[in-house]
Amino acid sequence: MLTLTQTAMPDPDPQKKKSSLFSFFGLTRPQTRAEAEIASGEDHVASELVDHAREFQNLSVADVMTPRVDIIAIELSSTLADVVRTCIESEHSRLPIYRETLDDPVGVVHIKDVLKLLGPDIGKTGPNWAEPILHRLRRELLYVPLSMTTAELMLRMQAQRIHMALVIDEFGGTDGLVTLEDLVEAVVGNIDDEYDEAGEDEIRELPSGQIEVDGRVEVTTLQDKLGLELFPEDTEEEIDTMAGLVAVLAGRVPQRGEIIPYKKAGFDIEVLDADARRIKKLRLHRRSFADADLTPADE
Repeated sequence: MLTLTQTAMPDPDPQKKKSSLFSFFGLTRPQTRAEAEIASGEDHVASELVDHAREFQNLSVADVMTPRVDIIAIELSSTLADVVRTCIESEHSRLPIYRETLDDPVGVVHIKDVLKLLGPDIGKTGPNWAEPILHRLRRELLYVPLSMTTAELMLRMQAQRIHMALVIDEFGGTDGLVTLEDLVEAVVGNIDDEYDEAGEDEIRELPSGQIEVDGRVEVTTLQDKLGLELFPEDTEEEIDTMAGLVAVLAGRVPQRGEIIPYKKAGFDIEVLDADARRIKKLRLHRRSFADADLTPADE
């Protein structure tokens, strides 16, 4: 059982920490709010980044972490074939390694190290797919408490050149996972690559009749699929994605686990995954017919 023994040391110079954070993003931090407003007139995008970096100081790792139930990890005794299969299916370049349970993490494996075992210099016989390999490929990862700030974690990752941290609870159990990409996205917004495009495959109807939807799915896409009008009145020009729709309905970015009633569409919308800045995944629960106020999409 892993126990958390490290505690954050007090920073003798908090201002230096903040300056380092802004330097990390290549930003010049205005000294006053008035200066920030002047900068906004000259460069709105840069000003927004500065504001986000300032807000970033108040976030904790709990605000941006992937919860335990969504962590994709691999057991220490896994074979080369298991590791390659998991990397392909998860589309992750790094995977945490555990011994028997996720509460006993032992490191992280990087896909680059796995690829070296598949290179042309391994001999004529090819790779040994049945060989357990993680004991010699595992790298260090960080273990941090829920209360650690995102700013402190980012600076620690930068200093130690480690891009992944497991969030540990007070009993030593694994609570979540944070990557450097999670921290950067908390400042600059969602970073999509060719594997992150949302589409029809990001709308999944469950046997129970519930519908799981990626937050990036366009409202019009889901609207066409369901044949229902989903936009609140006079919002079609303001909302593009389902994440935006839910934020408008709630009047804020709701937290993971919240349920937003939406009688017009005949659904209660549950937030399955979200951080302090964005909604990632939703589940639509159908209301009873008598409790709904359905509007066809073509009206």
